[in-house]
Amino acid sequence: MDMRDRYPRLAQIANPADLRKLPAEDLPLVATELRGHLIDTVSQRGGHFSAGLGTVELTLALHHVFNTPYDRLVWDVGHQAYPHKVLTGRRDSLHTIKLKDGLAPFPLRSESEYDTFGVGHSSTSISAALGMALAAHRAGEARRCVAVIGDGAMTAGLAFEALNHAGSLDVNLLVVLNDNDMSISENVGALSNYLARLLTGRFYATLKGAGKKVLKRMPTVWELARRSEKHIKGMVLPGTLFEEMGFNYVGPIDGHDLPTLVATLKALRNTQGPQFLHVVTRKGKGYAPAEADPIKWHGPGPFDPETGTIFKEKSGGPTYTQVFGEWICDEATHDARVVCITPAMREGSGLVDYSRRFPDRYFDVGIAEQHAVTLAAGMACEGLRPVVAIYSTFLQRGYDQLIHDVAVQNLPVTFAIDRAGLVGSDGATHQGAFDLSFMRCIPNLHILAPADEDECRQMLHTAVALGRPTAVRYPRGRGPGVAVQSAMTVLPTGKAQLRREGHSGLVLLAFGTLLAPAEAIAEALDATVVNMRWVKPLDEELVLRLAQRHTGIVTLEENALAGGAGSAVLECLQAAGFVRPTLCLGLPDRNIDHASPAEALLDAGLDRATLQQRISQWWSHLTRERPAGEAALRVVP
Repeated sequence: MDMRDRYPRLAQIANPADLRKLPAEDLPLVATELRGHLIDTVSQRGGHFSAGLGTVELTLALHHVFNTPYDRLVWDVGHQAYPHKVLTGRRDSLHTIKLKDGLAPFPLRSESEYDTFGVGHSSTSISAALGMALAAHRAGEARRCVAVIGDGAMTAGLAFEALNHAGSLDVNLLVVLNDNDMSISENVGALSNYLARLLTGRFYATLKGAGKKVLKRMPTVWELARRSEKHIKGMVLPGTLFEEMGFNYVGPIDGHDLPTLVATLKALRNTQGPQFLHVVTRKGKGYAPAEADPIKWHGPGPFDPETGTIFKEKSGGPTYTQVFGEWICDEATHDARVVCITPAMREGSGLVDYSRRFPDRYFDVGIAEQHAVTLAAGMACEGLRPVVAIYSTFLQRGYDQLIHDVAVQNLPVTFAIDRAGLVGSDGATHQGAFDLSFMRCIPNLHILAPADEDECRQMLHTAVALGRPTAVRYPRGRGPGVAVQSAMTVLPTGKAQLRREGHSGLVLLAFGTLLAPAEAIAEALDATVVNMRWVKPLDEELVLRLAQRHTGIVTLEENALAGGAGSAVLECLQAAGFVRPTLCLGLPDRNIDHASPAEALLDAGLDRATLQQRISQWWSHLTRERPAGEAALRVVP
């Protein structure tokens, strides 16, 4: 069926200007069509789903009331921005989302003028929108700036830093709290519980009466509270919290009630100063399976929209995430000191089973990476062996804590770093491109990079056994298919593994995931291959020994070249006075956009065919210039 026949009203909306021409009473019909279009499209190839379904009415109301893109609309994270993309000229290309050269998975400034701020990680919207509001004020512009943030993202300190600043300024900023009781996992923490208690007026009325009774027993306190109703409200409602920060608080209101949303937003649009609107929505709204299990439907693969059956991937070996999930359960079984901390990524980090089996040793701190790291440091001070399960790009947010709170104090914290290297369709904001570079310079911190599934398990066990700050970084997805041993062995510290002795004079030093292609290339070129295992401490003894016997050295890593593992090898050679032709291969000095994992590797030049071509050309050029059998140079300081 043609788009115009299936969704006649939606088909007429090429941009928000078209939407604003519609009478408000037509918006519920547009919402129904928009929701249907999302279900039809995402079911074909997968993508972020339940969050977008929950913001259909809110998105329509915002674009209907505000004069976007003149008025700035800033989305937090962007999981919920699919409806926004549909309404801003990208309706007919939504099916390309997350594909190479297709729509980006998150708002992207270069993709559309309606994407006012590029995102991918949470809790940035209020800071960004405030910056835009201040710029508008400085320029004398009348534009409005709106930040849409979820209650899960409100667990991050960055959001409250921005609120604290904004409330002290005379700027026209609207913060919309999209309260759906979810981030990716269930929300945790006192603020989430506080918001949840708002959903029944009976609760407020009951506590209001109880609060008065308590206060009357303390005459001085009662007299202060009696002077203003807000002091009673402050015992129950978060409105007072935000009002005390300088905002005019409105809500909570039903985020699926379009007439109320439109009327409220119109009123706030014409109100001066910092405004805070609290809307309550339901993740997965309008699609029963997603409403029933919004976590499962956060980012499903292709599915049957009629039955709600998500099509499973072809079976294979365990993913690295699953290897970690099984290991942490086994480690906790044998070591009562082991506890695990995650910043709101129970499912993504493979901790569902662990959280059920060891609930008293599992700590989901919400979207609060800095707190996660320092919490682990505090636990380690008291004799525990905390494991921080965190994505590579999320650890970037806890960098100061990694240095000052863990490494400086040399505390026994293990960092299980998932999604290291290229992650594929989530794009530049999620590529784990920098962890080796930003960790390698930190004193006391040990770093391991497994080349296969069993090494991942053994390295995680080694990290806990070392009793010092240690990071194990592993990729997204499945490994080469090596069987995982149930036994756990402590690996020798700082020792690499010689995998193949070649005779060509070429040695390949592979760090982590690129060992498999390195071994295939070595067979073709009769090269020596080393599984380096340790990024820090580097196996300098083996590197120098091989440098004496080989003419050329190639390093391979799925990390930024600047400051990465290849840099460690060069520093080792230089410190020892060796001059060797060395080719360092890794991620280029540019962002790798969204694509499939295989396409991302190809884009980065790290697929096997491109690696072999680059190494072969370099080696051929080197051997043509250097007479056969000529000894490598050694410079004596």
